[in-house]
Amino acid sequence: MLNDSQLHSRVATSDLFRGYRKEWFRPDLIAGLTTAAVVIPKAMAYATIAGLPVQVGLYTAFIPMVIYAVLGTSRPLSVSTTTTLAILTASELSQAAPGADPTSLLRASAMLALLVGGTLALASVLRLGFVANFISAPVLVGFKAGIGIVIVMDQVPKILGIHFPKSSFLHNVLAVLHDIPGTSLATLAVGTVMVAMLVGIERFLPRVPAPLIVVAAGIALASLLGLRAHGVVLVGQVPTGFPPISIPDFSLAAQLWPGALGIALMSFTETIASGRAFLKSDEPNPRANRELLATGLANAGGAFLGAMPAGGGTSQTAVNRLAGARSQLAELVTATVVLATMLFLAPLIALMPEATLAAVVIVYSIGLIQPVEFGAILRVRRTEFTWALTAFAGVVLLGTLKGILVAIVVSLVALAYQSAVPPVYALGRKQGTNVFRPLSKDHPEDETFPGLLLLRLEGRVFFANAELVGQKIRVLVEKTKPRVVALDLSNVPDFEYTALKMLAEGAKKEQKQGISLWLVGLNPAVLAMVQRSPLGTVLGRDAMQFNLEMAVAKYEALSATLKSA
Repeated sequence: MLNDSQLHSRVATSDLFRGYRKEWFRPDLIAGLTTAAVVIPKAMAYATIAGLPVQVGLYTAFIPMVIYAVLGTSRPLSVSTTTTLAILTASELSQAAPGADPTSLLRASAMLALLVGGTLALASVLRLGFVANFISAPVLVGFKAGIGIVIVMDQVPKILGIHFPKSSFLHNVLAVLHDIPGTSLATLAVGTVMVAMLVGIERFLPRVPAPLIVVAAGIALASLLGLRAHGVVLVGQVPTGFPPISIPDFSLAAQLWPGALGIALMSFTETIASGRAFLKSDEPNPRANRELLATGLANAGGAFLGAMPAGGGTSQTAVNRLAGARSQLAELVTATVVLATMLFLAPLIALMPEATLAAVVIVYSIGLIQPVEFGAILRVRRTEFTWALTAFAGVVLLGTLKGILVAIVVSLVALAYQSAVPPVYALGRKQGTNVFRPLSKDHPEDETFPGLLLLRLEGRVFFANAELVGQKIRVLVEKTKPRVVALDLSNVPDFEYTALKMLAEGAKKEQKQGISLWLVGLNPAVLAMVQRSPLGTVLGRDAMQFNLEMAVAKYEALSATLKSA
């Protein structure tokens, strides 16, 4: 017998082959070829962000993509590397292997990819797919904008043809300003032309693979005009053939694992977000824990064949989907084109100006900076706009890996704040209805009942917010001086013991002042807890009301009885 986990594993592994329809082959073929034209130049460019040779980008667009295509649950998702993962990789490698020779750097990169893959696979075993939701949308907007700024500044020296030791963001900005007089005009011209071409093609010919056209143009210009002789730095020798076996440097595991955790989180966050964003209504939803396993094994497998940390990319997935991808076969087609590039086109890649790759990186990294998103957040909630700015500043001022920590901490603080400050509303009844809503200046005509205070709590009540909830209730009671407080708990899913104890103590104090407490709309689980607790003993069964309408009716009946007595 198979357990659920084993059954899901077998089904997911065979999805690509078992459910495949022959009419999908042509659109998958076209989509795979089209996506390859975008993925290949971008992957090479992103490898340079990480401080790695361009062929590492090709390796990352090959093995991880193949493994994900076989194991992943998202049909259109295209897996290689992204700007975010590349800059995080750069930050980690610069700290763990500063000044390393090329061989040592590649072994360090392999170890990092292996740790990222192991982290993701372990998270799958532990069923931690929910962690993708631990970074809120506003925080992610700020984090990615910070990443975009850092990447652009990292590539500006390559456009200008200047060189200096890299350090913090502020140091790099000052170094660029200091070295501007030494700009290579030829390199600047190449970079400017490449940026203009990319922007122009994306603007006026959006269906044309702009990165591929620009890379081809850069190679052609370098060959025809002899750009190297004019001081333009070229990519240089690129190994031809299948990716070589890469042995990770296990001695760096202790140094690399903290950074690997952050990279794994971002890899999964981007992967699951991209998979969900381009899901069609007739396709199965990506399964989070299965996605963890697929991306984990993709990273681990790629580590032994020279790949850097990988994950799903939004822009390349968009190209894949818009080009007509119907299944993961499109990714296998893309991977095949990448392999052909490694086998036959390496000599041409060697002729590419570094400024061309820098132009690709800059143009597509600027897309991470979304002022419109910041504006939308500000219009809705100023507090969350502050969170976005905090995440942005964390990346820019503290660095990318520490920026992840800032993003997570800000998200968790935001979550804690929302949980710790639950709303408590004073209610009125809309005239002529049984609708109860928070009292506001917009509805001055809503009914209130002399001597009866209707309150509504929302959210879980537990030790962290019980005292604050009590304070809010006391303020409203002191303001209105009621005889009865009816507490609507229909939107409270759970009561923790501390909260129950606090309410019991508060009820005793109010009873001494002649104020009764009624609990309204408790769900069965909460009602059972209340009845077992000291609060149930203090209030008694008669203080439990089914809904607000019945509570009001009971109060009006009691008031009428008192008047007639």
